[in-house]
Amino acid sequence: MIFKRILVVIFVLTAIPNGFVSVIYCQNDDSAIEEKINDLLGQMTLEEKVMQMNQRVYGTNANPNNIDLLEKEVEPEIGSLLYRSTSPIYRNQIQRKAVEDTRLGIPIIFGFDIIHGYRTIFPIPLAQACSWNTSLVQKASAIAAKESWLSGLDWTFSPMIDVARDPRWGRVSEGYGEDPYVNSEFCVATVNGYQGEKLSDKFTIAACLKHYVGYSLSEGGRDYVYSDVSSQTLWETFLPPYEAGIKAGAATVMSGFNDLSGIPVTANYYTLTEILKNRWKHDGFVISDWGSIRNLVDQGVAKDRKEAGYKAIMAGVEMDMVDDVYVENLPALVEEGKVPMEVIDEAVRRILRVKFQLGLFDQPYVDVVEETDRYLRPEYIAVAKNLAAESMVLLKNENDVLPIKPGMKNIAMIGPMLKDSVHIMGSWDGMGRSNDTESLYEGMLNEFGKIANLRYELGCDFDGNDTSGFKQAREISKNSDIVLLFLGEKKNWSGENASRASIALPEIQEQLVEILHKTGKPVVLILSSGRPLELIRLNKMADAIIEIWQPGTAGGSALAEILSGKINPSGKLAITFPQTTGQIPMHYNQRKSARPGIGHYQDIPVGPLFGFGHGLSYTDFDYGEITLSKEKIKKDEQLIAEITVGNNGSYDGKEAVLWFVADPIASISRPAKELKFFEKKQIQKGEEMIYKFVIEPMRDLSYVDGDGKRYLEAGDFYLEVGDKKVHFELID
Repeated sequence: MIFKRILVVIFVLTAIPNGFVSVIYCQNDDSAIEEKINDLLGQMTLEEKVMQMNQRVYGTNANPNNIDLLEKEVEPEIGSLLYRSTSPIYRNQIQRKAVEDTRLGIPIIFGFDIIHGYRTIFPIPLAQACSWNTSLVQKASAIAAKESWLSGLDWTFSPMIDVARDPRWGRVSEGYGEDPYVNSEFCVATVNGYQGEKLSDKFTIAACLKHYVGYSLSEGGRDYVYSDVSSQTLWETFLPPYEAGIKAGAATVMSGFNDLSGIPVTANYYTLTEILKNRWKHDGFVISDWGSIRNLVDQGVAKDRKEAGYKAIMAGVEMDMVDDVYVENLPALVEEGKVPMEVIDEAVRRILRVKFQLGLFDQPYVDVVEETDRYLRPEYIAVAKNLAAESMVLLKNENDVLPIKPGMKNIAMIGPMLKDSVHIMGSWDGMGRSNDTESLYEGMLNEFGKIANLRYELGCDFDGNDTSGFKQAREISKNSDIVLLFLGEKKNWSGENASRASIALPEIQEQLVEILHKTGKPVVLILSSGRPLELIRLNKMADAIIEIWQPGTAGGSALAEILSGKINPSGKLAITFPQTTGQIPMHYNQRKSARPGIGHYQDIPVGPLFGFGHGLSYTDFDYGEITLSKEKIKKDEQLIAEITVGNNGSYDGKEAVLWFVADPIASISRPAKELKFFEKKQIQKGEEMIYKFVIEPMRDLSYVDGDGKRYLEAGDFYLEVGDKKVHFELID
């Protein structure tokens, strides 16, 4: 079939140095995107191309780690703006200058860090993983995208899919925990939520996979430092979530700060080009993290900014975030013949491709609507509450002290987190506002205010040494039926540049727990944090423990309804809680020891305090035996595994079933077990549900080597669910 190609050319006089009439690129929608890109590239000067490869900032910078920004007047030829305003009007004004007042009319792409919500703030990503509910996370991401788009954004620097196993690292809060498969699944859900069915649709924004790659293995959990990652670990642990995100269609990728085994990731040709572009065929673009190109000088692989720019562009970083290294140096590098024009053209082609996919050439402006129609709509709050509730993990519940019984009329509520509406939003809280955030105290009043006598005392602050509030806290506890103790971390104790040498709570908070434990009243410890905490001492003094993470806008009601029993807790840990900081790193899928049973630390118990997948319910779920469609399968056959789970308790509830595979003998040692599938279902009391896992041998039973080559070997395998385990065999 032959299509007519119609080229519409609009002539506009512009004040350009050579005095010639310039041409604004415009072409009808019948042409393919690649044709449009080639036409546009053919009209661009080197300077115009380089400007497309840069991002600058508009608005006040809210990240305290990026302190060296000097705001500059917006140049309409810029490729991207990190847009710190919430005004779609300002955004459209800037875009109009780019589209109507420049020679070629190339639209700007507006980006921002939307990590777990824009104005409606959802639980932090680590909490989201503990929900085991990818469909709910996809809904939350779609809401974040809609609020963002209506505020002028096209692009978010999310999701973060760094597999994180060291809770001392502050950015553990931003990802989905310690398991590659969990990170992969929540990555796909988040990308689908942001990008929708088609990127050019209204209310969709481009996703950005970060931080590519190995950033979370920074030595000692200290931010920005060296990551010693073996090739086996790179392919087995850190790359799978990125590959899943690329397959899901993620438009962009962000290179990280870290030095990856001697070659910083922002100058790493192997990861950026050989893997991402050549093997995975990613056709979008890579943006550096904030200043990570100039950081190559600090990392000792570039003598100056010019060499840093050379190494980054030749490795495969197409866009420079804010530090102007490309603007200052790429033209000279091209003129000197060090950077071929083909490299520049390929970079710009990738950037333009994403802009075309977003529909920015066809519709460069966003709708302008009232804030009441943009933000915090009732249906958004409902999703935020549901996700917060499903993310909260009941770690301990001795003698079924929870839910709070009707006879417990006198409730003591103590601790610095109770009336807080700032820290429970967590780090990277977008454009969230504390006055939009329901405190835990407000949630308690709404749920219990008319049926119980609620008494409050601060007890102590988050840190410091002021114990003057201990006495009154003890007094109200003595006269109560139950003590609810609200403790945890400030939001800036986790997140970027928030590494901590110890994951224990400050001493004053532990002292408060000890004081109240001595009253003899049941103590419920409610913890809000951005990381796993060291609870070896507190666990002995608490009758019940709930980890609520940093639950966001609607966390107060979610928690209160869990405490009352209106909501049955269903969260399970996506990251291990070690006994102490000294056990780090500790994760469930470690490889087996040469001498099982010995070699452990002699001064603390063996194993974690609360392991990966741990989470209690108010009801009793009974797991039947695992049944298999076959006991032996060939490499090209499927194996269907099923397990029946019954609810034998007194509450309806949701149960997440986690399927693990163990490969006891292989050509290279394998982790003790690996998560391969999970599913969460509602089970009414007295009923049962069948959970099914369809095993694809190449997908679920194979392994990769240090170059990404996949192997599927015949032999024995085990399938584990809860305390159930069954053997099967893969045959040639």
